Amino acid sequence: MTEATQRTSDSGVSIWLDDLSRTRIESGSLQDLIAHKNVVGVTTNPSIFQKALSQVGPYDAQLKELGKVDVETAIRELTTTDVRNATDIFREIAEKTDFVDGRVSIEVDPRLAHDTANTEKQAEELWAKVDRPNVMIKIPATLEGLPAITATLAKGISVNVTLIFSLERYEQVIDAFIEGIAQADANGHDLKHIGSVASFFVSRVDTAVDKLLEANGSEEAKALEGKAAVANARLAYELFEKKFAADPRWAALEAKGAKKQRPLWASTGTKNAAYSDCKYVDELVAEHVVNTMPEKTLNALADHGNGAPSVKGTYEESHAVMNKLAELGINIKDVTDKLEADGVAAFIKSWDSVIADVQSGIDRVNA
Repeated sequence: MTEATQRTSDSGVSIWLDDLSRTRIESGSLQDLIAHKNVVGVTTNPSIFQKALSQVGPYDAQLKELGKVDVETAIRELTTTDVRNATDIFREIAEKTDFVDGRVSIEVDPRLAHDTANTEKQAEELWAKVDRPNVMIKIPATLEGLPAITATLAKGISVNVTLIFSLERYEQVIDAFIEGIAQADANGHDLKHIGSVASFFVSRVDTAVDKLLEANGSEEAKALEGKAAVANARLAYELFEKKFAADPRWAALEAKGAKKQRPLWASTGTKNAAYSDCKYVDELVAEHVVNTMPEKTLNALADHGNGAPSVKGTYEESHAVMNKLAELGINIKDVTDKLEADGVAAFIKSWDSVIADVQSGIDRVNA
């Protein structure tokens, strides 16, 4: 293991890879990252599958085997096969960590982001299709997604809640999680292996807020550039600590073996070249969190990351950053509402590309 990734792991961060493809699985690349860079899980999303499925070649054999099926069926078969194979690679880690890690996430169709009933239905279908205890079903944290998160957990299905940008929405996600685990308990499910993470998006907040700060142009605004995203995430961690400690239902559920829904830092690749390429890893190191990284960020961490704890003791400073933004007229709720809408739209756009690429593959191998 590299010193920096080991130090990050020792500080309580589970390192997950934000990428998956058949090439990565079959080449041994994924196994190598597990062996040498402390990777203990994987997340996928529509954009990741768009990148993977646009490759000509790796999926042709399975497409040929499937024949002239409809494109939606083909996508389901290709993506769940990759996720199933990845969960098998991580099975040993899952068992060693009592299913805290060793998780692989697959997302419901992003076009269902505002459709509660069909999100719940597809989450159950994906869980059954992958058929592995260490898979997690990703559901977006839209208002319509919240009841689907509760209902899915209530069936004993592990959930990765995605596209969280605001503290307000994150608090609703924790409430939806605790209610889901309470219902799972009432339904007779063993709580020990029901896993959940709350994917709190980071770097996109800086991208959006920095533009507003630049437009302001004052020295006070300039001094805040690059600070909003980390402050927002650190306050999410503060909320994580407070909510689980304060909710009277949680202690009883934990006594029955339930595990806390961990914060997961997503969108941790640095988008501004002026900032450290490890910024959204090194500044968010704390116990009981996941950081899911694109390989470029993982390699930067391995090469020159710090990995020392960096969240505890920062809450006052983080609140001050958010207060200063408000004083400058920057409404963080407006920012995060737009980021959620843009995030859903971007994933739908990627999914449209997946449909086109897979249809092209079907046509090509059956020509």
